[in-house]
Amino acid sequence: MQTARIYQRPKNAMQSGKARTDHWQLEFEPGEPKKPDALTGWAGSGDTRDQVKLGFPTCEAAVAYAEQQGLRYTVIPTPTKTLKLQSYADNFR
Repeated sequence: MQTARIYQRPKNAMQSGKARTDHWQLEFEPGEPKKPDALTGWAGSGDTRDQVKLGFPTCEAAVAYAEQQGLRYTVIPTPTKTLKLQSYADNFR
């Protein structure tokens, strides 16, 4: 039986806004380890589910899809966001 991870997309380090951070993703666990290709040296495997990432508007929709497909799943909770409020003058203290 295939297992999957359900998590909320984190904000990219290069991203200042919060676009698409409210979406949830279902990602399959790797079925086999990656190994380097003898010719190119690139890492790869025969597991094509590693390339599949499904997006959902809510966590409940992702869980419902996983249960409908008979997948074992793990919901990774969203970390709490903490703001570090400081002013420009704090740089010179």
